[in-house]
Amino acid sequence: MQFGIFTVGDVTTDPTNGRTPTEAERIQAMVAIGEKAEEVGLDVFATGEHHNPPFVPSSPTTMLGYLAARTERLILSTATTLITTNDPVKIAEDFAMLQHLAGGRVDLMMGRGNTGPVYPWFGKDIRDGIPLAVENYHLLRRLWREQRIDWEGRFRGPLQGFTSTPAPLDGTPPFVWHGSIRSPEIAEQAAYYGDGFFHNNIFWNKEHTEQIVRLYRQRFEHYGHGSADQAIVGLGGQVFMAETEAEAKKRFRPYFDNAPVYGHGPSLEDFTELTPLTVGTPEQVIERTLGFADYAGDYQRQLFLMDHAGLPLDTVLEQIDILGREVVPVLRKEFELRRPEHVPSDPPTHTSLVAAGPDAPHHLVEPARDRMSAESN
Repeated sequence: MQFGIFTVGDVTTDPTNGRTPTEAERIQAMVAIGEKAEEVGLDVFATGEHHNPPFVPSSPTTMLGYLAARTERLILSTATTLITTNDPVKIAEDFAMLQHLAGGRVDLMMGRGNTGPVYPWFGKDIRDGIPLAVENYHLLRRLWREQRIDWEGRFRGPLQGFTSTPAPLDGTPPFVWHGSIRSPEIAEQAAYYGDGFFHNNIFWNKEHTEQIVRLYRQRFEHYGHGSADQAIVGLGGQVFMAETEAEAKKRFRPYFDNAPVYGHGPSLEDFTELTPLTVGTPEQVIERTLGFADYAGDYQRQLFLMDHAGLPLDTVLEQIDILGREVVPVLRKEFELRRPEHVPSDPPTHTSLVAAGPDAPHHLVEPARDRMSAESN
């Protein structure tokens, strides 16, 4: 099972001292967090993509390319890549280039984005969010799998005899996750193509998470990619740890109470009861995280959000150290002890996709359609 960190890259004032980091400091902090993730034995670092204050990661592949040169084994990913407001041609080019630079240590997560004003900045309409996600992603798959593209759609100019360069490393497109917290259409999209589905598992109760993950699993099986329990699922989570629960709550409470997203709303105690946020000891984090599989099923990737709400870098690095030293080794062991033999431990990687060969379903533009067509014949 893969474990890692995802960051949203917010620039937030530290409520304990009133200091706001500069954009430069926040960007360098994200790099330090990625390096720390590798140092402590985590598997994945994923950065969000945002084009509005108070966030800084507007160019994920730039940051991930820099991290590729400073790490050796860390998988570099996104959380998320905006499939709606980015041109699929540019996504194809950028991530293929990143694949080459990182030696294949790359995957990415597609997302619609839910910040309304961002859409018109890129000439789009948020009301077209789902149709944009569907059309743009299908074009992206073709760009990565066909040498010459003739294409015409609704949301961008036509392509005639177009070739995306560079081609994916080893002729193998990166594995794709689809991230959503509430859109069944995105779960359906992930299932149709046999891609991964990621639920950020931060703001919603377990009943909601269970429902949308179950939908993805059922549709994954419907399209013939495997049994429902073999579907590739990733979950997020948010933790803050100390030697005692009381100390963890005391240290984290000022950040929680003033966080841009959930500050001035439910109490810390209510939020930890209703959502997967865990503030306590490493043992409590282990117990809570293992419980995710009770309602989401056996899954393949767990990412933690640990660096938002104004937490200073030294505190975040301390948290990642605890995560890598005390939490993840136990989680790896316990998750694998409960996993059925036929359920994959890890999501596909560049190495496993290359080993599967050029005839594997991953290389098909529409594996579900091709399978169903073959069955009908």
